[in-house]
Amino acid sequence: MEWLGLQFVTELPESGQVILDCSHNPFLVMVAYLVACAASFATLDMAERVVNAEDPGSRRIWRWIGATCLAGGIWAMHFIGMLAFQTPIDIQYDLGITLFSLLIALLASWLAMQTLSEAQPSALHCLKTAFVIGLGIAGMHYVGMAAMKSSATAYYQPGLFALSVAIAIGASFAALWVARYLSEGSGVAHQLLKYSAALILGAGIISMHFTGMAALDLVLPEGGLTASGGDNGHLQLGLTVALIILLILGSAISAALADKKLQNKEEDLRRVNALLSQLDQARMSLQQAANYDALTNLINRRGFNQIFAEKLCQKAAEGGMLAVMFLDIDHFKRINDSLGHDAGDELLKVIAQHIKGSVRSHEDVVARFGGDEFCILINLRDREEARNMAQRIMLKMKEPIELAGRRMVMTTSIGISLFPEDGSTCEELLKHADLALYQSKGAGRNGLHFFSSNLKTRASFELQLEEELRHALREENGLTLYYQPIFELKTGRVTKLEALIRWQHPLHGLLTPDRFITIAENNGLIAELDNWVLRRACKDLGELSRHGCEELKIAWNCSPLNLTRDELANEIEQALRSAGVAPERLELEVTENALMGNIANTLVLLRQIRALGVSLSIDDFGTGYSSLAYLKRLPLNTLKIDRSFILDIPTATADMEIVQAIIVMAHTLHLQVVTEGVESLEQYEFLERSGCDFIQGYLLSRPVPLDELRPVLEEINQRKHSHAVNPLILARGTFAPVSLDPAPKSPAPHAGASVVRPIR
Repeated sequence: MEWLGLQFVTELPESGQVILDCSHNPFLVMVAYLVACAASFATLDMAERVVNAEDPGSRRIWRWIGATCLAGGIWAMHFIGMLAFQTPIDIQYDLGITLFSLLIALLASWLAMQTLSEAQPSALHCLKTAFVIGLGIAGMHYVGMAAMKSSATAYYQPGLFALSVAIAIGASFAALWVARYLSEGSGVAHQLLKYSAALILGAGIISMHFTGMAALDLVLPEGGLTASGGDNGHLQLGLTVALIILLILGSAISAALADKKLQNKEEDLRRVNALLSQLDQARMSLQQAANYDALTNLINRRGFNQIFAEKLCQKAAEGGMLAVMFLDIDHFKRINDSLGHDAGDELLKVIAQHIKGSVRSHEDVVARFGGDEFCILINLRDREEARNMAQRIMLKMKEPIELAGRRMVMTTSIGISLFPEDGSTCEELLKHADLALYQSKGAGRNGLHFFSSNLKTRASFELQLEEELRHALREENGLTLYYQPIFELKTGRVTKLEALIRWQHPLHGLLTPDRFITIAENNGLIAELDNWVLRRACKDLGELSRHGCEELKIAWNCSPLNLTRDELANEIEQALRSAGVAPERLELEVTENALMGNIANTLVLLRQIRALGVSLSIDDFGTGYSSLAYLKRLPLNTLKIDRSFILDIPTATADMEIVQAIIVMAHTLHLQVVTEGVESLEQYEFLERSGCDFIQGYLLSRPVPLDELRPVLEEINQRKHSHAVNPLILARGTFAPVSLDPAPKSPAPHAGASVVRPIR
């Protein structure tokens, strides 16, 4: 078969001379391989640019550039390879056919770039395209071979011819397949992979060429061999073509690299712009978060302070009044504890709307400071305007609220300070409004109070006392214990003492617990104070034992807040061990309200204390809300009746009946009964007839310090031996209390008796 003067499947003629000594210039072969590798690398680079280009016009341009580079590289490799072909005869090349072979290469390359432009072409699509491209490259090669003009006839071996076509198709498929994985990526590893792929593809392309050349046989007729004219400048022409095509490929690669850098810079610029936009949004979000409350969308404390400072400067310059109003929702903690924090948050949203609906939206500023605390800044003309607004808010708050399937009514306590009457700075006015709010909560809640100067005086006094109390605890200076005897009716002797703390203040004299216990509870000092009393009482009990009072017990009052501490049992055990006192000689007194505050945890702690051997007493019984069902579960030893039931005996019949019922009930539960506040002989006789076990009060003695205690105990105990019928009745039948000082109408408070005051 003959095509373009080439014999493909025709057998060699029997007559004629076969040229066997054809060779190739090794240097030009290496140049051809270099051109093939450069063309492969450029093609992969152009394919990457086509895939990553965003503009359709740019993709079209890079596609044509890639097709030109591939076509030019393959054609130049073929041309240089032909120039490397050395024969003993002269060979010329037809320019038209040579250019036609270049056109075939260009069409095949354009088809290759069309497929390479796809981000992820399928394997089947790559195979189909590779078949067409391989045929095109083979066609370019054999058309180029047809351009050879010489006296010899070209014959091709069919096997090698088919192998060259297969190599062209395989190399094309390899190029398309590798390009799928090299279209995206960056870094050194990506570049090394691309270089490796270019070397392999270059080897495939040049292998196709020289396989085709190996299939070639040139036949001369007999007597047709003439002297060759040498290489006829083939080396110089080959190097020139190689240089030109390498410059073209280098320029294309440089352009692709510059475009990639430019695109990366554009992407970086877009990322920077996006980041700046995000930062701007984040700044706005942070500003919103910094100045507004996320739950209620009200201004927060920071935003409020900024507006407050501006309005304060304005009012100071122009004149006028401002009111700062603090609001606190009464018993809000019960909502969180009973219904959960989600319900509490929903309630806060509703309350915030109630407050906003009660103020003038264009003049007044409503803020949430945190928790259930709100603050309002009001422009006003007179004091009554602030009062009217506060009353309007309180009335609005009383509207029923549907929450978690319940219908509830909330109340609020309000404190108000005025500018310029109550202060000239933001800090002063806010602090004074807070003090007024504290007064409203202390007065029973659901009320409003304006700031007054005495509130500041009291707050300053309490702050000073707090600092001095810390110092007194730290230095153990000024604090002391007084002891009040507890008389056992059955034995006619003092068998117990109640330890009562006193503070010998350098300026204010001897302070009773009602002056400083609440301060200690509100400022985290109560645990340290209670522990000091415990250790001192145990130490004093050891001292009394060394002076013949081995049977005495000491009752120690424990603050309700201390019952929440798991360390209490260990502290009691350590104090007893340090003083060398038996646990049975210590009695812990707690109020019934403290017991019932958290009955489950309290019960565990009391059982731990009881397991040490320490007795337990419930103090101020009858004034709280203890349940008899829980009372029988508590590991108690003693029940102390509050003095309020004794005060009007014997004139109050109802009180007498209540006391008798309590004594019977306590004995039924196997509890001993102590009655405190006994001040008259009639009260003593009534309690003795009713079966009371112990009495305590000014009838026996006032609380006295340790160094005055033993004479008092001896005097009380000696009466048993002097008066068999009644140790407190003298021979002439008159009432004679031990203390020579007249008994005051109200008893002295003790360390465990805390004045309940609202705590914010």
